[in-house]
This record gives sequence, structure tokens and C-alpha cells, in this order.
Amino acid sequence: MKAGGVKIFFVYAMLCFIWGSTWLAIRFGLESLTPIYSVGLRFSLAAFFILILMKIRGVRLQLDKISIRLYLIMGFLSFVIPFGLVYWAEQYVPSGMASVLFAVFPFFVAIFSFLFIASESLDIFKIFGIVIGFSGIIIIFSDSFSGDINHYLIGMFAIVISAIMQAGIAITIKKYGHHLNPLSMNFVPMLIAGIFMVVIGLAIEDTSTNSFGLNAVLSILYLAFFGSVITFTSYYWLLKKINIVILSLTAFITPITALILGYIFYNEQLSTNDFVGSAFVLFGVLGANFGNLLRIRKKAFIEEDG
Repeated sequence: MKAGGVKIFFVYAMLCFIWGSTWLAIRFGLESLTPIYSVGLRFSLAAFFILILMKIRGVRLQLDKISIRLYLIMGFLSFVIPFGLVYWAEQYVPSGMASVLFAVFPFFVAIFSFLFIASESLDIFKIFGIVIGFSGIIIIFSDSFSGDINHYLIGMFAIVISAIMQAGIAITIKKYGHHLNPLSMNFVPMLIAGIFMVVIGLAIEDTSTNSFGLNAVLSILYLAFFGSVITFTSYYWLLKKINIVILSLTAFITPITALILGYIFYNEQLSTNDFVGSAFVLFGVLGANFGNLLRIRKKAFIEEDG
């Protein structure tokens, strides 16, 4: 159990770091590539990497009716539409506000898990953790709230819809996807997303401006393998191991990682709000886990008495 707990903690921390670093990698790539087309390349290449890993590890593609239905649902409702909405919205919505808006993700995960998964507990500690963590995100990005919101209201709505869709898919996989291997679970959805988004990008973007320099190539490779294969495979592995509300709190931690990497690589200044907000986020994550720690401690005492 202890070894399993250490592995879960390591994978959770790795997930937060890599997903936080993807914002920097996307920034590198968008310096010379159009957004929708580059996302399509990212997912197409990721599907290719997953296929290789499946061959190496002898993982067979699961083709039962439930699996095929989940592949299609994930392909469009977890990748094509949500990623398309976010990339489209970020043309109009400041990145800080986009981070705050997408941070509603844990709220909807908590609501959907309470409504549709009886085995997923939602105690006062998790609710407290979500509220405090979300408050931290608002503090961090409060400087982004200037300007007339009416100018990017539709973009804001698109980001919230994306977060709700992602939350719904997470609950769907948690409830119906226990039999799916994390690799095969990602292969078909990412292939669908890659093909559709490349086609959409070619249709609506001026791809003649694309330049595949070193930054663009490294960005696509990093986002495909680490930002897609490693992260989503790890995410779906964790989905089977821990409470889904706790897992959803990665949405609060990844912006902090992005801030630190922006400071290191782009010399972006960290403000007092960044430090205070980060403290709120970390306190919220610890608070959300407090109920689990109490249950583990109680179980340990019972076993010792027994």
C-alpha cells in the first residue's frame, strides 16, 4: 500500500508539472504555427506514439460496444470540441482569465460525481479545498480582469463549456471505462482528434504562414509525447486509483507550474498575488485531501488494535 501510495503521488506530481509546462510549449509552437493545425499535428503524432507503445507492450485495441462508444465520445467531447473551443477562445480572452474560467473544472467534476457516481465521496474537506483552491487562482490572475468583459463574453462562455465537457467526460470514463487499458483508451480518440483538427486547420486557417523551425518541431514533439501520451495515459491510470475530485485539482496546480516556468524561461515577473494565490491553491489541495488522510489514519489504528 505504501509503495502504491508513493507511485500515485509521483504520477500525480508528474502530471501537474508536465501539464503546467505545456502552456510554455504551446507558446513556443504558436510563434510559428497556426493553433488548430498545430493541435491536430500534436494529436496525430501522439496517436502514432501510442500505437508504437501498444505494439511494444502487447496491448490490444479493445473493440467491444462500450469501448467503441467511449472512443467516439472521448474523441469529440474530450479532444476535438473542448480543445477547439479553448484555442479559439484564447484569441479573444486574456490567458489569465482563461485559466480562471477553466478552473471551474473541479466544481463540475464534484457536482457530476455526486450526481452520477455513488462510490465517489464528496465530503466537507473536498468542498473546502475546491473553494480555497479556486480563490487562489482568482488571486493569481486578478490583474487580468481589467477591460470590458463584453468584448470577450462569447470566448469566456466557450472556455466554461469546454471545462464542463471535460468534467462530464472524466465522470463518464470513471463510471464506464474501468475495463479499458490507458493506452488503448487514448489511441482512437487522439487519432480522431488529430485527423479532424488537421482538416479543420487546413480549411479555416492560413497555414501558408506556418514555419517548421526548431522551436515548432520541439514544441510538437514535446506536446505529442509528454503533453499528450504521458499525461493522458497517466490521467486515466490515476482515474482508476484515486478519488476523481482530488484528481481534478490538478487544474489548480498546473497554472502555478506555468507561472514558475514563465519566470525561468521568459523572465516573467512574479507578483505578491502570485505567491499569495499559490499558497491558497496548495492549502486548498491539502485541505481537500485531509478527509482521506483522516480515514487512512483511522484505518491504521483499527488494524493495530485488531
